[in-house]
Amino acid sequence: MCVLAVFCLLLLQTEVQGFKILTEKSISHETITEKAILNVTAQSCRSLALAEGRDFTFPPQPFTAKSIATACAAPKSVKSFLDTINHIQSFNWITDIAHVLDSEYHFDDEMFIEGKKIITDGLDTVRSAILKNNSLLGPVLATWAKINLGVILHPLQDFYSHSNWVEMGNKLPNSNLIIAGKSIGNIAAKTRKTCRNCDGNNCRNNILEDILGEKILTSGYFSLVSSGKLPGKCSHGDFPDQTRDTEPTGGINKDTYDSSHGHLHQQAADLAVAASSELLEEIRRTAGDKKFIQMMGLTRGKPLCFVVDTTGSMGDDIAAVRTVTSSIIDSKVGTEDEPSVYILVPFNDPDFGPLQQTTDPEVFKSYINSLTPSGGGDFPEMSLSGLQLALTGAPPNSEIFLFTDATAKDDYLKDTVLALIEQTKSVVNFMITNVLGFRRRRQADNNQQQSRQMLRSDGQLYRELAQASGGQAIQVAKGQLLQAISIITTSTGSSQVTLLQASRNPGKVENFTFTVDESVSNLTIYITGSSVSFTLISPSGVPQNFDNITGSSVISSESVGNFQTVRLQAQVGVWEMRMLSTNSYGLKVVGESAIDFLFNFLKELQGPLGGFDLVDNRPPAGGNGSLMVTLTESSTATVTEVTLVETSGSGQVDGRVEAQGGGKFIVRFDRIPSSEFVILVKGQSNNSISRSSSSSFQRQSSTGLRASSLTVTAGGSSDFLEPGTTLSVPFSVTTSGAGGTFSIQATNDQSFVLSSPTTLLLETGGSANGTVNLTAPSNTPSGTGVALTIQATAPGSTDTNYALLRLTVLKRVTDFTKPVCQLLSLQANCSDNCNQSVWELSVQVTDGANGTGVSGITLRQGNGTLNTSMAAGNGNITLVNYTASCCSPDVQLVAVDGVGNEETCSFSARTTVTQAVTTSSPQTTAVTSFSDGTNATQAVTTSSPQTVAVTSFSGRVVQSVILCISITVLGLDLSSEMVIN
Repeated sequence: MCVLAVFCLLLLQTEVQGFKILTEKSISHETITEKAILNVTAQSCRSLALAEGRDFTFPPQPFTAKSIATACAAPKSVKSFLDTINHIQSFNWITDIAHVLDSEYHFDDEMFIEGKKIITDGLDTVRSAILKNNSLLGPVLATWAKINLGVILHPLQDFYSHSNWVEMGNKLPNSNLIIAGKSIGNIAAKTRKTCRNCDGNNCRNNILEDILGEKILTSGYFSLVSSGKLPGKCSHGDFPDQTRDTEPTGGINKDTYDSSHGHLHQQAADLAVAASSELLEEIRRTAGDKKFIQMMGLTRGKPLCFVVDTTGSMGDDIAAVRTVTSSIIDSKVGTEDEPSVYILVPFNDPDFGPLQQTTDPEVFKSYINSLTPSGGGDFPEMSLSGLQLALTGAPPNSEIFLFTDATAKDDYLKDTVLALIEQTKSVVNFMITNVLGFRRRRQADNNQQQSRQMLRSDGQLYRELAQASGGQAIQVAKGQLLQAISIITTSTGSSQVTLLQASRNPGKVENFTFTVDESVSNLTIYITGSSVSFTLISPSGVPQNFDNITGSSVISSESVGNFQTVRLQAQVGVWEMRMLSTNSYGLKVVGESAIDFLFNFLKELQGPLGGFDLVDNRPPAGGNGSLMVTLTESSTATVTEVTLVETSGSGQVDGRVEAQGGGKFIVRFDRIPSSEFVILVKGQSNNSISRSSSSSFQRQSSTGLRASSLTVTAGGSSDFLEPGTTLSVPFSVTTSGAGGTFSIQATNDQSFVLSSPTTLLLETGGSANGTVNLTAPSNTPSGTGVALTIQATAPGSTDTNYALLRLTVLKRVTDFTKPVCQLLSLQANCSDNCNQSVWELSVQVTDGANGTGVSGITLRQGNGTLNTSMAAGNGNITLVNYTASCCSPDVQLVAVDGVGNEETCSFSARTTVTQAVTTSSPQTTAVTSFSDGTNATQAVTTSSPQTVAVTSFSGRVVQSVILCISITVLGLDLSSEMVIN
């Protein structure tokens, strides 16, 4: 019988088979992880829906990211959901690569204690980070939590493949693996023999009978040398484990169907999914359903992020921002495109920030309304500092709008901002007013010609950043700003995809084509540039008329400043855009569609184990490269071509596409372009009406990408900054090209004090090391996220690359005690008909005199209503009230304190509090009585210091029972009679 219903459900919902990475021979670590995420996210969405009075229906099996997103009422967030899954999966298999010979990360060599510590320590730190943000889980913490989830999920899953847990006949996960202080079982002594030789290739019975019979835990030894295991011990087995030929020969791993114990591969993988789901449930309980779902990337719409210049001349602009904010909010609230979070970053001179974020649209309106133009006077402002803070503080793939009428004083941050754009894949739109010269300088004697030169150069800076992000640099008069914002935000949807993007500076006559498939709607063309002329040809070969749209595919055409937009009927087929202008221009074609893609560059590893590592900055230039492409609509579409296309030219590199299953494709390129490029994906999509027909589709990355001959790596032993304490972050720079003196620039988005070398001397093809020392002020709130960017630039600024670290400020943990539950009352009037009766529980939860306080209380078991409140006059006491139907007689409360210490408190309606006796002493006394002899059970209840609780277990009592109780408290004899019905 399945004792834990949730795990039985997870096991029944699971169809898993494997533990390898990036393989089709078995279902991999990635698949196990994805199954668990889908299972727990579905449960979390159901719980939240029921709490909010909404219906929820589980989608049919097998679960997919799309089906779960749809069931969770967030169908347009499939891409961000998949991105989260990919992120966690990536760090799962990166853990395998980075710690390939570290036995504790795989539960090899009987390193059970060490392996469990990795899991429990990682789980505690994830909980702690989540608890530091009470309302929203910021991108730094969210990214950090996903990384650590991937890391700790790997050893947890390997436990079931590499140990003998399955061979011992266990059908449920070893829950104590994720609970600190709990034993995971009897572990074989180092001197105890655990295996015999396999019978040739047959290893089914190589584990000794006494090990299995006594339930002794063992695991296989793994080494690249034959002598790498103790006498009599089991081997991991299979290539490249060299101990497999040392007696006892063979192995016990269950990584694939072809492994030494491959006959148990399915059972081990099923348990790995259930165990991964159990760990994710712990994270969910800590975060709460809303925050957990947010962390998984399931949100209604894209974040709305405004970066606003608040200097004195921006009064009209801020008024326009207020107007359009109200318009956007009012039109999108309650729809699928309602922004998932609203973010505001003001900047002035010399200040910028703070970043303000909220999920409440009315609160965001109040943020905007509170903006007051003031100061300024000298021409440039801190626009890039504000943008840097937005890029690090907003979720990835955000749509960011920056409003200014001035040049950038901090243009030295250009490379850092470009790096952040590449990292986050966010789109940045610059709304630039006062086009004729931005703002006049206060000094009347300034040279006008110099001012115009600054306009051209700084306008180019904004255009380059916009182009790199896939956004627009829109230059309008102040009176046109509202119209420009309305145009661009109207066509910005949460499921927007890019079909084509190009820029030419200087402009030239050129023809562009783009394919529209039947899944595309809201087809729109953006053109930026002055006096840009063009001709648009529909798939039927007919030029489109912009002056008289009757009979045309043109729905509307609007122009304001240097920005023009054309909305089209989404006619299926190949369109042609003939650009006829020699003026500089930018061209972008977008639409809305469920078909989109994610991508990450990979580095293929050499050596006996092979595999891939993730490239988290710019890919290497001058040689071959690999790309992982994930399709968001894998059930109806497939990828046939992937091309790297130069953004400002006609050069391109075609890749070789290899399907990996599950909508994933590895693409190999013979070279990476040396200039900025985008990724163009083409494929076939099945007709949604008739699956027998298909049509071609194309999608393009919005973000401009660059390759580099430099490699920058950074990171130490800690991802945490303790307030008032300096963190040393080592880094290294390697070049595959010429040597020389390389410039180093280290920046952070919180303006924390840091020091680092400004240059490093590298030989040709060599490397050099440095250290960044970063200090958070002593008053920095715990939970603050910090993005540290370390940029290396080659001599002559011919090449650059970066490392981006996301750190978290956390105060030193001094609270190691769990919260304490104290029963105040339990009232149950349960009858034979449980549907017509309820029971009620009151509990007091505290965290001790020196604790960090109770951060959250959630239900682990129970279907009733839970309410919590702070005790009057004492913020360290949380009062809990729980009411449930007598048909659900048991409840488990999970109390978590501010640093993640957790306590589980169990109560039952079968326990009835019938009398409370008040004492004058602070002594705590528990009074116990028993039910009838057939169900004699003892219950001990810890009462408050001033209360003696009298408790009885009655079960279901058919007739009245009179119990006489005699209690002695401090020498006083207290007697009473209770009638239990």
